[in-house]
Amino acid sequence: MNDVLPEISVAPMMDWTDRHYRYFLRLIAPNVWLYTEMVTTGALLRGDKERFLRFDSSEHPIALQLGGSNADDMAKAAALGAEAGYDEININCGCPSDRVQSGFFGACLMGEPERVAACVKSMRDACDVPITVKCRIGIDEQDSFEFLEDFICASADAGCETFIIHARKAWLSGLSPKQNRTVPPLDYDRCAAIKEKYPHLRIMLNGGLTTIEQITAEQPRFDGFMIGREAYQNPYFMAEIERKIFGNHDIVGREKVARAMIPYAAAQAKSFGTPVKSITRHMMGLFHHQPGAKAWRRGLSTYPYEDGANENVIEMALADMKASSAAAREVKQA
Repeated sequence: MNDVLPEISVAPMMDWTDRHYRYFLRLIAPNVWLYTEMVTTGALLRGDKERFLRFDSSEHPIALQLGGSNADDMAKAAALGAEAGYDEININCGCPSDRVQSGFFGACLMGEPERVAACVKSMRDACDVPITVKCRIGIDEQDSFEFLEDFICASADAGCETFIIHARKAWLSGLSPKQNRTVPPLDYDRCAAIKEKYPHLRIMLNGGLTTIEQITAEQPRFDGFMIGREAYQNPYFMAEIERKIFGNHDIVGREKVARAMIPYAAAQAKSFGTPVKSITRHMMGLFHHQPGAKAWRRGLSTYPYEDGANENVIEMALADMKASSAAAREVKQA
């Protein structure tokens, strides 16, 4: 058994892992690594870079995920990320969506390992923070250990030491990204084979991880684990990781987490004009499988969208949840 605690992270997920979600999750899980949504080099170099790079200091350790394939642009974007204070810069070589492919980044880059290696080298030359790669085990018909090995080795030779491997092949045509979440099957053994053959590399497993039991079972074979959809849809799962993986028993309770978001939402509205719905949408799963969870979700699905809604909608949803839970107890006791 690997006695070193694994690194646990939350996957970059478009439209989900924005700075409001990351602040919220950090209240629950102080020891996990957080990743931004994918940010394209074009957005940083020709857009509002301050908006795309903004994060709260509580979010450390935090990685910036970049989408791009031009080595010079990736270097410039990496330098901006390092200057902004990010702890890691990650290259997206795993997303299979049509929009990402049309920009020539994401999973399609696995077919050009030397291009990715050139990006790694230029980014390492441009900044001092670690450069990492997130990839798949294969793409379309390029589906063998040798294909994955060639891709990994090219970037490793360029100086990348950490790879986050989504253990499912990406289909770039014929399947939608939604279908590709479950088809084809996951292959943890192929990821483990990379770690076994190249023990000096840090290999993180991603894909289908939804229980502590899965993580502990796979811990001897990997350096870390990246949690995806489960961390968003059931965010308090990360509190279980804090207790059972990191031995942290000073966990913030669900209601306290919810109330901590009230001053945060007020500050965001004051400083940036952020509507409360942009924050509360990430909190829907906080009471997953708890009494009153349905009332909580219903409250957050309605109150934040009403005229004049502000941070107080969180307290209103909590009140609804408690009332629903109390009513259910009365019925059960009757």
